[in-house]
Amino acid sequence: MKILLNPTKSSWNKELARPVFKTKAINKIVKPILKKVQRSGDKALIKFAHEFDHVQLETLLVSPEEIKEGVAEVSSELKQAIGVAKANIERFHSLQASAELVEEVMPGVVCRRKSVPIQKVGLYIPGGTAPLFSTVLMLGVPAKLAGCSEIVLCTPPNRHGKIHPAILFTADLIGITKIIKCGGAQAIAAMTFGTESVPQVDKIFGPGNQYVTAAKQIATTFGVAIDMPAGPSEVLVYADESAVPAFVASDLLSQAEHGVDSQVVLVTSTEAFAKKVSKEISLQLKSLSRKDIAKKALSNSCAVILADQEKAIELINFYAPEHLIIAVANEDEVIEKIYNAGSVFVGNFTPESAGDYASGTNHTLPTYGYARNYSGVSLDSFVKKITYQKITAEGLKLLGPTVEIMAKNELLDAHQNAVTIRLKALKAMKS
Repeated sequence: MKILLNPTKSSWNKELARPVFKTKAINKIVKPILKKVQRSGDKALIKFAHEFDHVQLETLLVSPEEIKEGVAEVSSELKQAIGVAKANIERFHSLQASAELVEEVMPGVVCRRKSVPIQKVGLYIPGGTAPLFSTVLMLGVPAKLAGCSEIVLCTPPNRHGKIHPAILFTADLIGITKIIKCGGAQAIAAMTFGTESVPQVDKIFGPGNQYVTAAKQIATTFGVAIDMPAGPSEVLVYADESAVPAFVASDLLSQAEHGVDSQVVLVTSTEAFAKKVSKEISLQLKSLSRKDIAKKALSNSCAVILADQEKAIELINFYAPEHLIIAVANEDEVIEKIYNAGSVFVGNFTPESAGDYASGTNHTLPTYGYARNYSGVSLDSFVKKITYQKITAEGLKLLGPTVEIMAKNELLDAHQNAVTIRLKALKAMKS
């Protein structure tokens, strides 16, 4: 990690730049994939499975027998851990449900708003370098709580045409039965257009590599919603001398091991503390199975030394991290000043990995600075808010003249007439 000593505000953009996607080059690869799936359906998906996943599939849909076999392969220890995580995620997300709102805003004019589940949702679960069964929990649990009528799960198979047992167990535990052996941009295409085996969905959720991300963004041009735009995973740790260097190093490495394009940032008050953390990173790195990936990610990363806390907070909000860990003495004061972050982890004993798996919050979060204007996935992500209004005859008499005046001044005669014709009818009825 490079160390930046009191960098000027004008240099933040350059020094904290995320790894750049070559968008045009990626779209040039992804767009033909989407077109082929749109045109050829399952046939294209099977072809791409052979080409990209090096597996010859007979069918795309995971059978009940395969699910049963996968469930049996998962250890009782992992099953118990997944059960605890599911309970916490379920408990926290169930509390996010909002009650129906009903209000008589003036006599005879009643307005309502209620949550309605998105009917068909698609969940993309990466299964390449790491089988993310935890993401099945993060997406499947709120989808079920919201009441989505159809949930489709797409995840890439291994070279034997199998889905990771933990993914199958977790999906089965939640009650997801439509599991498709399909990964990459082609999976997004399948859920966007629908194929013989894959239903077309209304909204697509889930993380993925740059090709999956590009495909999701293209999907929006075909009327399919997505959870959020996203890039590689990232964490920013804000720590002072009250923090434990070994803890800080472990959090930075836990994000660095996600992928070579991940970015980790340390913001701290002294260079001496940054060096302690750097030393710990070197020690802990040696024992990691994904150390080569972590090393490459660390080359995109830095430690920023800012003694002025207000300036440090300003930098954090500027960067808008996906994950933000705050390990400083006055943590309560600092967290009140944070307005750009995907999810915040407070104190020395709150590792980011707790949120990734089992604390109860969602780990599907905005990256690449999108925390400035996007929230992470929640129960709200799986519902729409529909408003209703009902106006009585007496209510229209009260409200109608206001609408007539406003419509007339916007030169929208038909709008005005829709009220006027009713008011005249009421007057005629009275007479």
